[in-house]
Amino acid sequence: MPVNVKNLLNPRTTAVLIMEMQRGVVGDLSDIPQLVEAVDKGGVKAHLAALLPAARSAGAQVVYCNLLYRRDRKGSIANAPMLGRGAKNPEHLREGSPSAQNIPEITRKPEDFVSSRYHGMSPFTGTSLDMALRNMGIKTVIATGVSLNVGIFAMVCEAVGLGYNAVIARDCVAGLPPDYAEAVLKHSLPVLGAVVPSSEIMAAWK
Repeated sequence: MPVNVKNLLNPRTTAVLIMEMQRGVVGDLSDIPQLVEAVDKGGVKAHLAALLPAARSAGAQVVYCNLLYRRDRKGSIANAPMLGRGAKNPEHLREGSPSAQNIPEITRKPEDFVSSRYHGMSPFTGTSLDMALRNMGIKTVIATGVSLNVGIFAMVCEAVGLGYNAVIARDCVAGLPPDYAEAVLKHSLPVLGAVVPSSEIMAAWK
């Protein structure tokens, strides 16, 4: 771990952002089996299930960044191929439906924070996430979840643009195809933040 990364991980000013680890995205109700396979092969669920209790114990904030849709889809628009694909299924991530639930491997706790969005590809755009994090004194965000293709990359780009330090838990993220996801981790994200395994993040909190 680079010398400066541990300094970024002060748990009192750090939040773990969990991007779309929902049943309709990476769980039993997903219609993207390749992404589910990539998550499973990478051990993302298990690594995240270990990281979150460690974060809570250290005093870091856990934040669920979920994508939701109203039944009538008001406030949402299918202006991208990925969004259009999901719009074909009326139950896909519908608010209150099983599809919108987070996967059972990462049990939500009362002290966790939930930031939901009804549109777009980033958890920051058009939501109160930035203000919520600032109100909690957060200075560093740890990116986890899916996908490295779009969501994680957008999250990290916007976080940096808003003035946060970014850390990417490399074994808590996944994307498609796997070789492209690895290339993003190797060539793109390191210029935006620190890419480290979750074990080193947890070690910094001990």
